[in-house]
Amino acid sequence: MTDKAPIATKKPYIHEIHNHQRHDDYFWLRDDKRENPEVINYLNQENSYTEKQMLPLQNLQTELYDEMVARQEPELESVPYFKKGFWYLSRYDEGKDYSVYCRYEDSMDAPEQVFLDCNQRAEGHEFYQLGDLSLSPDSMLMAYSEDTVSRRQYTLRIKDLSTGVDLDDVIEDISDVVWANDNKTLFYVKKHPETLLPYRVYRHLLGDDIKNDQLIYEELDDTFYVNLYKTRSEQYLVICIDSTVTSECLLLDANNPNGEFQSFLARQRDHEYSIDHFQDKFYIRTNISGKNFALKTTTQATNSNSENWKTIIEAREDTLLEGYELLNEWLIVEERFAGLPQLRQINHLTGESKTLTFNDPVYTVFSHYNPDPNTNKFRYQYTSFTTPSTVYELDLNTGATELLKQSQVMELADGEVFDSNNYQSERVWVTARDGIKVPVSLVYHKTHFNHQNPLLIYAYGSYGYSMDIGFSSANLSLLDRGFVYAVAHIRGGEELGRVWYEEGKLLNKKNTFNDFVDVSKSLVEQGYGDKNRIFAMGGSAGGLLMGAIINQAPDLYKGIIAVVPFVDVLSTMLDESIPLTTGEYDEWGNPNDKTYYDYMLEYSPYDQVIKQDYPSMLVTTGLHDSQVQYWEPAKWVAKLRDLKTDDNQLLLYTDMEAGHGGKSGRFKHFEDTAREFAFLLNLA
Repeated sequence: MTDKAPIATKKPYIHEIHNHQRHDDYFWLRDDKRENPEVINYLNQENSYTEKQMLPLQNLQTELYDEMVARQEPELESVPYFKKGFWYLSRYDEGKDYSVYCRYEDSMDAPEQVFLDCNQRAEGHEFYQLGDLSLSPDSMLMAYSEDTVSRRQYTLRIKDLSTGVDLDDVIEDISDVVWANDNKTLFYVKKHPETLLPYRVYRHLLGDDIKNDQLIYEELDDTFYVNLYKTRSEQYLVICIDSTVTSECLLLDANNPNGEFQSFLARQRDHEYSIDHFQDKFYIRTNISGKNFALKTTTQATNSNSENWKTIIEAREDTLLEGYELLNEWLIVEERFAGLPQLRQINHLTGESKTLTFNDPVYTVFSHYNPDPNTNKFRYQYTSFTTPSTVYELDLNTGATELLKQSQVMELADGEVFDSNNYQSERVWVTARDGIKVPVSLVYHKTHFNHQNPLLIYAYGSYGYSMDIGFSSANLSLLDRGFVYAVAHIRGGEELGRVWYEEGKLLNKKNTFNDFVDVSKSLVEQGYGDKNRIFAMGGSAGGLLMGAIINQAPDLYKGIIAVVPFVDVLSTMLDESIPLTTGEYDEWGNPNDKTYYDYMLEYSPYDQVIKQDYPSMLVTTGLHDSQVQYWEPAKWVAKLRDLKTDDNQLLLYTDMEAGHGGKSGRFKHFEDTAREFAFLLNLA
């Protein structure tokens, strides 16, 4: 370990396009195979430096980690559900990092059948993640996929649940898997070996050599992604082909696995749709009649256009239709209105409609797992900043609601007991520089709130991904030490509908960064934080946000945490061999077009690093990250270290065993959170 920050070697390299040159002294840090000794040595030097710099905080880091783990229930069990003759549940056993999946025939009093113990499967691996877990229609075979590298490249296996023995069928590098109704035919999606794009669908017959698997579909347009699922009726298999703005669905009768998939409706630029099937009818969520999506139906399995589709729910300017659940008598709709999610029940026959209401100013609610459509009972999940995750069962006919389970926050060793009444959540609206009002969600400990608190602001703001508010027992460690925690619902998400997303993408992307800076300033003006103790945090595309705001307003923030940050925007979007690049041209723009190139150059964090003071920063990445390659944050930190004019901390931590999602396991990820929080608390 060393007290001196590593200085990355400069090796001049020039990117040239549109008669413009970008000088990239750290291009050499890119290594697709992740085996270059010089690169690995540099990353290890950075890790050693970070470890040394964090050494004085070791006791605090340990204290935080112990708190976070202590708050977790020693044993955790899901709400059981019944499907095709069995009750199913998953659980965490005390002290174990991974789930155990089990079932009980006919009754919960029957002998337990453990059909997958992920703790056993994870033995010998630094990283483990379960992908798909899919039971055959007769419930006697299980297809399951696993990733032990953290590259989201899954290996598929089949287990005979009557014997507990895995079959010889093993298929590498897959994503989705779905069963046909004959209990012996599987369809799976294969990933491209270089770009990792899911692009091919194969058919596999149990017992056959994998080499004989038949290619059913190949997507030749690398701006699209391919996935598989089975409809609610279990009558159809669906190949869903999606780009950022365009969709197409292909259908096959699940009882005829040797048949051919047929297009439900051919793709048309800017038409996004998805389908389900239930009670001899297709349901289509579509934006063909409005940006915020409508719900339509048809009985036709192939369609030349949408003119004959019947509308159930019109597209509305103020409400985003996000999803739906199909039951015999009821339609459950997941919608978003005024920046908050809501659930609405609609009777199929009478049209009777009722929206569930909640008391928290900010919250999240969504459909829980409801495998049986032949019921009037509906399970949903609710959480807020101050309410741990809770599963309810609603009688749709009577309105009676039963609490099935609420996550517990355990007492700490010093006797501290969680009491939701000690915490206050709020929703405020901030007027951005162009007059647009941006929603912000906040939470703080009532006793410690004094209008001069350290303030941590989190945001994402990309891909139309809405930052839903949920309870975090880990965040209590910040709130109990006086932090105010805020989530800025900036443009680029979809909290206020599709337009909110469109105003934060492509040539509107700078709105995302401006919104965040404006929110930061306004929260201080409104008394939610000390102007000298503002902190910001974001991950992935939210890491791009962090890079943009420190170039735009470096004096505003005391400290920054950038997790797996997407910061070398132009280099990545000009490299079609990198996973995700081509599929995201409709998100960021294609820099082969000079208009987009020039615009992206203006905000690309790596390209815009200049000689100036920067906040203290903790930057984290994973060597095996397939979403944002490790070399982006590594290059960024190297350039920042070379050009910054301050003495503030700049730390890079690379997890040499993990990828985009960080460490696997129930407790291990708290190591990362404890490091981040210790970094913040030390600065505060």
